Amino acid sequence: MNEPIFIEDADDPRIEPFRDVRERDLVGRSGFIAEGSVVLDQLLVSERFRPTALLILRNRLDGVRGRIAGLSTDTPVYVAERPVFDRIAGFPVNRGVLAHGAAAGTPSSAADILARAAATGRPVVVGVEIANHDNLGAIFRNAAAFGAAGILMDETSCHPLYRKALRVSVGTALTLPWYRGGNASALVAECEAAGCRVIALSPAGETPLARLGRASPTALLLGAEGRGLPPALMQRCETVRIEMQPEIDSLNVATAAAIVLHALYSAA
Repeated sequence: MNEPIFIEDADDPRIEPFRDVRERDLVGRSGFIAEGSVVLDQLLVSERFRPTALLILRNRLDGVRGRIAGLSTDTPVYVAERPVFDRIAGFPVNRGVLAHGAAAGTPSSAADILARAAATGRPVVVGVEIANHDNLGAIFRNAAAFGAAGILMDETSCHPLYRKALRVSVGTALTLPWYRGGNASALVAECEAAGCRVIALSPAGETPLARLGRASPTALLLGAEGRGLPPALMQRCETVRIEMQPEIDSLNVATAAAIVLHALYSAA
């Protein structure tokens, strides 16, 4: 492991990437923040991203030595006691582990992900207007758990590398292929051109999930909480519903995604 660099002054310029991480939008400017050892594990094995620096709470250092033993020599490991650590971050970081990450490899394109789906028979998740960081992070975690080939998101969806979304994804946004850009109609068109069976998830869907069957590859469209998928998009796709008690209007989008992805996973 790189020799730890002990930080005693919260104003030390060397730890600038970690300063006030709650208030700063690091995505697209100077990288992103990975919080916690579980997310760090995913960053360390990612082909697309790499750690550029670590900030570790002093009493957590021994617990992560094994994880970071193979770090590049140009990746500094900063260590601070609790008062200094929290002043740097701008809030109490209970996990005591922060990593600053940056892009290292070539980003996945929509075509790359769809080709992977075709080659493996695994589904692709398509997020439309998913603006809630918790939901997007949970969708990533569920997609990874049930073997999705990757995730496509339109440009109105939130960024999966925002600290909260990344934390909720337990770091899977660093290892599962994803693409974010364009509009929903264009993404659906790419899925159709790639030979996907495109299904749109909705409480009013025509096909019950139990009768969905297995077709590969499948593209699963998910809409935002409340308003769901745009009507024009729904008319274009096969619609699927999860049967439930009539007095319940709908499920959380990440929960619904998990149920459908599990059904596809089990039918494989």
